[in-house]
Amino acid sequence: MIPPIDDVLDGAHVLSLPMRTKFRGITTREVMLMRGPAGWGEFSPFPEYDDAESAPWLASAIEAAWDGPPSPLRRRIPVNATVPAVAASDVASVLSRFPGAETAKVKVAEKGQTLADDVARVRAVRELVPRVRVDANGGWSVDEAVAALAALTADGPLEYAEQPCASVPELVEVRRRVPGVRIAADESIRRAEDPMKVVRAGGADIAVLKVAPLGGMRAVLELAGELGEYGVPVVVSSALDSAVGISSGLAAAAALPHLEFACGLGTGALFVRDVAPVPEVIDGTYPVGSLEPDAEALIELDADADRTQWWIERVRRCHALLR
Repeated sequence: MIPPIDDVLDGAHVLSLPMRTKFRGITTREVMLMRGPAGWGEFSPFPEYDDAESAPWLASAIEAAWDGPPSPLRRRIPVNATVPAVAASDVASVLSRFPGAETAKVKVAEKGQTLADDVARVRAVRELVPRVRVDANGGWSVDEAVAALAALTADGPLEYAEQPCASVPELVEVRRRVPGVRIAADESIRRAEDPMKVVRAGGADIAVLKVAPLGGMRAVLELAGELGEYGVPVVVSSALDSAVGISSGLAAAAALPHLEFACGLGTGALFVRDVAPVPEVIDGTYPVGSLEPDAEALIELDADADRTQWWIERVRRCHALLR
């Protein structure tokens, strides 16, 4: 049941989190945190998303704050390091924030950069981490993807390539033309009216699932069950969430019957300051459990009045869609 809008907004906080380096084209991440009877939830669809696409993010926040997490099957979750589109010389510094991680996801196909930049960055990561996956965020054409994946695997394998192209037919074609690299779908699942379309079309070996865009932890578990019927394993990942959103991702991963791959839930290391202390990393894993935002962070990261009002109005519109 959806709680009344006044309950959703009662005590909500809009926060502005500064980032260590540009990621996904932004240097500051805005989030709205809300508190309910079961704990804290996070509403943080990216500003360019319309209300229809943002409404599942609100459903996810409400689930976390009013219903709480599903029952866990494990207490620690392996996470990958996340390497933004930095210079190869900066890779070691980025990886130092992910102690013990044995998998790294490397951003590639960044606008304004070259394939040579991507190759150098991936090579620098390989020197420090045994397993490497890349994420192009749909930035290549089919021919560009084929050429890039050949170059990026010249000196070692990739665990998988995430969303090398934007459309489902393109993913199908890349998967056909590059049989030696597994293809993971992200945007083709979380931004699709039918998240199973890419799998039924034969465009994905792996599914990257993000709790907030899909409508919550239990929605992820349900979709993971459908994907399992097609033999497609899942990776639970962050939508550049704060620590509150990450806790929901960890809870979803903890409740999966099968967890084959490290999860993309270590993105809190990309923030200069998060809403709560970063969990202790032990052997590349994060603990699962409830999280309470730091009272000082709620004050010091508080967004200005105009941005707060913008988010309040957005929540009201999305709440009306859920109702």
